[in-house]
This record gives sequence, C-alpha cells and structure tokens, in this order.
Amino acid sequence: MTRKSCGIYATGIIAAHLLIVGIALMVADVFPRLITKQLKGAITLTEGSKVFDSWKNPPPPVFMEFFFFNVTNSEAFLEGTEKPRVVEVGPYCYREYRPKENVTFVENGTKVAALTPKTFVFVREKSVGDPADDLVTTVNVPALAVMNKAQGSFLFAPMVRAWMKTAGGIFTTRSVSDLLWGYEDPLLKKVNGFKKSIEKDFGFMINKNGSHDGEFVYHTGEADYMDYGRVDTWKGERKLTFWSSNYSNLIQGSDGSAFHPFLTKEERLNIFTPDLCRSIYMEFEKDVDVKGIPGYRFTPPRSVLASVVENPDNEGFCSPPDKCLGSGVLKVAACKKGAPVVVSFPHFYLGETDYINAIDGISPVREHHQTYVDLNPTTGILIRASKRAQFNILLETLSSFSITKGLNQTVFPLFFLNETVVIDDVSAARLHRLLLIANIASNFPIFIIALGGLLLVILLVLIIRLRKRKTTAKEDTIYSPVTDKTEDFSDKNGSYVGMTPLKAERA
Repeated sequence: MTRKSCGIYATGIIAAHLLIVGIALMVADVFPRLITKQLKGAITLTEGSKVFDSWKNPPPPVFMEFFFFNVTNSEAFLEGTEKPRVVEVGPYCYREYRPKENVTFVENGTKVAALTPKTFVFVREKSVGDPADDLVTTVNVPALAVMNKAQGSFLFAPMVRAWMKTAGGIFTTRSVSDLLWGYEDPLLKKVNGFKKSIEKDFGFMINKNGSHDGEFVYHTGEADYMDYGRVDTWKGERKLTFWSSNYSNLIQGSDGSAFHPFLTKEERLNIFTPDLCRSIYMEFEKDVDVKGIPGYRFTPPRSVLASVVENPDNEGFCSPPDKCLGSGVLKVAACKKGAPVVVSFPHFYLGETDYINAIDGISPVREHHQTYVDLNPTTGILIRASKRAQFNILLETLSSFSITKGLNQTVFPLFFLNETVVIDDVSAARLHRLLLIANIASNFPIFIIALGGLLLVILLVLIIRLRKRKTTAKEDTIYSPVTDKTEDFSDKNGSYVGMTPLKAERA
C-alpha cells in the first residue's frame, strides 16, 4: 500500500469520526446545555459573580429628564370659557447616581438586602434652561390637597377657606427648581400651625435627593435562575396595603435593575415600582440592536392601566372603589398622603381620548412617550431602557369650596419624567466577548461537522485525482500495433544453401 493510499484512508477515517461525533453532540445538545449551566451559575447576585459588581455599582449613566406643562390660560379655564391650554417645557436633565448600600446577604446567601439611595446632579448641557430661573404656571397642588382633606369638615373647611384668600388660588407660578425640590408653601405653613403632622414644604421631588425608597430584599438566583433579581420584600413586606384586592397588592418581579437570563418572547416581565405604588408588567414588542448587541424590547401593554371594563383585574386599583377612572390613568391618592394625584404615561399615551381631548397641547407619540426595556435575551442584561411616567392632579368641584364651582372633573397634567439608561461602551465590549464565547461554544458541534464535511470533500478530490492518475499510466504502457508483413530472409541470404557434407561410404 502506497503512502498516498494510506493518506486517503486516514482522511476518510478522520472525516467519518468528525461527522459522527459532531452529529452526536448536536443531537445530544451537549454544548448548549453546558453553556446554559455555566451562565446560570455566573449570573447570580453573589460575591465574585460576573454581574454582582455591576448590580451594586451600575456603570452606565442614568439620566432623569423632567418636562413641565405650563398653563397659558388659567383664568379663562377657571371661568369656564375655555378648556385648559398647556405648553410642554423641558427637558431639565439630571444625572442620577444610584449605588446600592448596606448590602447584606440573608437566608444562607439565597437572598440579598440593599438600599438604593439616589443622588441627582443637574446637567446644564442637556437642559433647555436654568431650573432656578425658569418659571412655570401649574396647578397649586398643596391647595388642592388641603381642600380635599378639609372637604366636608365642619371646622377645618371654613379655616381653609379663610387661609386660601391670602395663600393663593388653584393655580400658582413657581420656578422649576421650587416645584421639583421644594419650597415653603404659605397655605401649608398655616395648616402646619394647626396640624403639626402636615409638612409646610412642598415639592414633587422634595427629600428625594440623597434618599432611598426603602429596603429591598432580592433573590440572588442561586436556588433558581428564574428568581434572579426578583423582589422578595419591600420595607419588610411581601404585599402592599394601598389597594383593595390581593392581586393589586402583589409585589411582583424585579425592581427594573435585574432580569433573569434566557428570556423568551412569550413571557411576561413583572416590575415593581414604588413611584407608581404597584407592580406593572411588560410584554415583548420587537427585536432590537443596541451597540451591536441583540435584544428584546418589552413594553407595558394598554391593559396595565386599562379601565375595569377593559381589564377586570384592575378593579382593586379603583380608589375609592365606587369612583373608577377610565383607561390610561391610575389614581394613587392612597399612597400619596391623600393628595388627588393621578399617574399615566406621558401625554396620556395608551389612554382614553377623553383625557387627551380635554387639554389643548396634549399629543401622545409612541416614540417619545412609551416606556420600555431592551434586554439581551441570553444574559438578561439591560442594554437600554426608558421609564416614562406622567403625574397629574384630579380637578373637580368640591362643595365646601366655591372657588372650585367652575371645575368639571379633569385629569390635569403637571409634569412627566423620562428616566433613561444605555449600556456603556466598556460593559458593551465585555458583553460582546461573553456572547461571542457562548456562541462559539454552543456552535462547536457545527464546527466539528463542518470540518468533517471539509475533509470528506478533500477525500473525494483525492480519490478522483488518484483514479485519473491510474488511467493515464495505463494508457502510457499500451504498445503500437505490429505490421502483418513478414521479412523475407531468403533475400537477405542470397542463393547460398548450407549443406552438410556427406561422409565417404566405407568400402
């Protein structure tokens, strides 16, 4: 057997083994299972894990933008001659820092407790103006809150009516900074002298800078990867007490900072947000790409803030139960110290047209007003997100206060916020490498099969070339045909005939 033959046989044997091994590994799903197991073990909220430091001190910058609705015809509206007209003013942008503190592992390391204080720093280059100088005319929320508290009170209502004459009306003009971070309100100051439990300062974000929402306890994901980042308790409780049904009071899902790996398009993501005093859910919308990283976009559907008629599960969010609002809004007075605050998506996105048409200057646009999270499905890592929420006040006639007699029930917009985050370049590069390694390892059987297929092609080429060489050699050894004419030797020898001499006969 020649060396070439040995090489051909060896190539065939190797190709066959590679194909068999590759197909077997693919059928058995060995490498994807191995990668899945490794990622499940790596993505946990435990010391030394690949995600723990990023969870504890998030590297991507978070920006909080505030947009106010400046009222331009407050007097005409109060007189009942015009519907309110507003102009959107913003953004006023703040860089948000939110490292976790007091991180403590509990229950044998299967859960972790932490506080998340938030600090806000104004970013001038991303803002339309100076919040200390820019003025906004808006609803006098402290006055509305006090009037709602005093409504029907035989003693308190007359006192508030008297105070209102000198403390302002239903609308007020304040700087953006005052409205956000607080100012001493003259009406609240008078009420504080009567009821010390009432704070005399008011602001939409008062006492929020440098404070936290309370202690969260999270599942680490060690026991079950599906529990990674899921909230176990908030302020020591597993359920809320604001609402009238068990479903409404459930604390479900994560706090929006961590999601389990291996997401699917069919699942529903639950998120608990203290700002809305409830849990919401998100559903898959579309595939996205952020800095070359593939992702799934999840967004709240209309049913989250739908009316009881559209979604009976929302019955528990009616407060009080006999005064349910329509689709797209949620009254949160129960968790806002009784103030008639109503939350929605910006510009009443996904809300009823009645709320949109009641205010001039409102125009919902999905691209600008939708809340969403973009998550890498393999790791569950957040690669981009935008949390958008609008805060409104419920204006309606209060029988104890004649100043409100011209008001019909109106959900009046105050401001909305847009909290955004995009994965930073360093984290994106790290995630790219992780996904590349996972992809190569998961597709290793395919590489083996491809190599076996390549060797098989080489084997066929060698066999074909060998056969061609044998055919050519055989053709080179074939003789040319011999002529049928024989040579005439007699002509060559002339007429000589050899004779043997006879011996003499014996006498």
